[in-house]
Amino acid sequence: MTKNLKNNTDSELIRMLRNDKKLSGDAFKELYSRYSPNIHAYCYKIFNDEQTAEDIFQETFMRFYQNVKVQEGNVNVHGYLITIARNLSLNQKKKSERIVYTDKLDLHEGEYNRQDRQELLDLIAMALELLEFEFQDAFILREYNGLSYEEIAEITGTTLNNAKSRVFRARNKIKQILKPYLKDLEKHFK
Repeated sequence: MTKNLKNNTDSELIRMLRNDKKLSGDAFKELYSRYSPNIHAYCYKIFNDEQTAEDIFQETFMRFYQNVKVQEGNVNVHGYLITIARNLSLNQKKKSERIVYTDKLDLHEGEYNRQDRQELLDLIAMALELLEFEFQDAFILREYNGLSYEEIAEITGTTLNNAKSRVFRARNKIKQILKPYLKDLEKHFK
């Protein structure tokens, strides 16, 4: 019988996962339901390919389940899952030498027609592809996952100032890459 664990904290669920064989599965299911949408979105934004994203996503939760049971102490579940997904993504990048990011802009329908909107999304995806992984990663973690600079620094194993710098530089590089394309796009609306 499945027990409702929605009101339990992450720490309580981790304890159940580690120490309570009867509730271990339910605890994992609850953690999965809390964090799977965010982790799946992260994986998809990195690869822009549903199959690759799904593979990384599933492997992330398998590794989380295996590792968290043998670890000791408190775990920042979201940070730990993002770290696993990030490391798996880096490994996949080394295999394929290519990572594609996509962007979901909140564009008003009156401003852009569907074709122009798709063109702009494609341009942003292209710009993100041109960035080095450390800048792509910092940008995605900040802009799409809403992580703080402190969390980005912890996940990427860098300093707080370096995390801030990477996000800032990523934004500037994207603007520079897109500048000529956006000028062309603006001409269509005049």
